[in-house]
Amino acid sequence: MSYENQSLSNVTAEKQYQGLLERVLFSTLTTVPCCVFLFINGTMLFTLRSKTVFRETSRYILLYNLLFADTVQMALSQVMYLLAACRMTLTYPVCGFLNMLGDLTTVISPLTLVVMSLERYVAVCYPLRHATIITIRNTAVAIIVVWAFSLLNVLIQVLLILDFPFEDLQSLQMKDFCSDIAMFLGPISDHYDKAYTCFLFVSAGVAVTSSYVGVMIAARSASTDKASARKARNTLLLHLVQLGLSLSSTIYNPLLIGLSRIVTRIVLVRIQIVFYVCVFIFPRCLSSLIYGIRDQTIRPVLMYHLCCRLKLSVVPAKVKAGVIEQERN
Repeated sequence: MSYENQSLSNVTAEKQYQGLLERVLFSTLTTVPCCVFLFINGTMLFTLRSKTVFRETSRYILLYNLLFADTVQMALSQVMYLLAACRMTLTYPVCGFLNMLGDLTTVISPLTLVVMSLERYVAVCYPLRHATIITIRNTAVAIIVVWAFSLLNVLIQVLLILDFPFEDLQSLQMKDFCSDIAMFLGPISDHYDKAYTCFLFVSAGVAVTSSYVGVMIAARSASTDKASARKARNTLLLHLVQLGLSLSSTIYNPLLIGLSRIVTRIVLVRIQIVFYVCVFIFPRCLSSLIYGIRDQTIRPVLMYHLCCRLKLSVVPAKVKAGVIEQERN
């Protein structure tokens, strides 16, 4: 076993030193915000399917795909955390399936951000051709390509895992808690994961940054709608922030390995929980908060559904008026 695997095994094994009260406390502190964010994301997903304008607009279709991947990733991360907190070990096939599903949704998010950035670029730089380029059919093809590329990565990882001599194991029951590090059963899997992650985020970063530069150049043109260009520029900046937060999850394990050399095990476990909330839970809800608040079309309908359609006094009259108008259309 490599040093990295041994270090992460020590981190997960240290959960055994936590008392019952502490484990319940940390589980509650992670589960409550996760459930709140899952509710917000679920409401946002329902909102994006509740109106024809959302179902027939490319950027809302892409947003739905992004939110769906983030929601599945957040729910899956919390399930695996609770399994570790309850000291439950899984078999290699079950753990492998959960990790492959997590890898699938993790890759979909940055790729969808790239497609959304390109859509904004076309909207600003080629406004007259936007309707012919960004069609529902082309959007569906782009989403299929994103999922196919993600599935190809999962398939390669499965083939690398199958190369491991499982017949030499006494049992398929795992000795450590299920995690992505625990499924790196050989150096090739580890090297491939690092290379693929680096390639993915460098490519996505270049694509989003190029779109931003293109919009900035177009904004200086006299023929460009200044308000539209400014809004697209701000949206692309948010995409860069989202991409950066997605990238932060890839340094989660190396950071823990580095900290394991300078802090005690029990302190490391507590730091791990804090990082988990900041790196895995919060970024997965950021898309709902960003688009739910910024988008003037989504906001009234989202507020309407979040308030469970009750006419509460805390809901501004303007929001309720917007909801009623949306329902009439």
